[in-house]
Amino acid sequence: MAYKFIGKMIKQKKFILKDIKGIEHFRNLKSGAIITCNHFNALDSFAIHLTYDAAKQKKRKFFRVIREGNYTSFPGFFGSLMRNCYTLPLSSNPKVMNEFMKSTEQILKDGHFVLVYPEQSMWWNYRKPKPLKKGAFLFAAKSNVPVLPCFITMCDSEYIDDDGFPVQEYTVHISEPIYPSKENKLNANIDLLMETNYKNWKDIYEKVYNKKLEYEK
Repeated sequence: MAYKFIGKMIKQKKFILKDIKGIEHFRNLKSGAIITCNHFNALDSFAIHLTYDAAKQKKRKFFRVIREGNYTSFPGFFGSLMRNCYTLPLSSNPKVMNEFMKSTEQILKDGHFVLVYPEQSMWWNYRKPKPLKKGAFLFAAKSNVPVLPCFITMCDSEYIDDDGFPVQEYTVHISEPIYPSKENKLNANIDLLMETNYKNWKDIYEKVYNKKLEYEK
């Protein structure tokens, strides 16, 4: 159902994946990994899923971490996907979070991929990388697996969406995987992974948009 849905969106020019750069970094992974991505649209996870398809890593499954509210109350087709399509819901319940951590560690140990949005927020069509939270990097450091940083850039297409805005053309940029250091303790590895991930995103942003990354005060 999900493939049929996104296929229709592509045909109608409502979803445009223009290019994937650095696919070799995804293809060459030999273990489970945390995949990070900037979050700016409900459809951006489809761009990463199509990237996973292009990487030809079918022996490894692709999971997504989603927030509790989306899992419990998101309506319609997207809600059905969030509850039934390889998702790992974050929870405010400590017992459920304990199960979440054990499940995530097992999935990574078994060699699969887990997509996490480390910004922990979605701002519609926001192009800049936002400050990162530690959760995604905690998962990777605890399980001793790499982080695969993905950053999606966009540009206006000639097509107009149902709300009157230009449909965005997406380019997925995949950086080299970042590995925890065997010499570091847990917190040091979390900081290493998070800071390197952010630097990679920042470098991509500045190169593609040809501007310095600055935030409004």
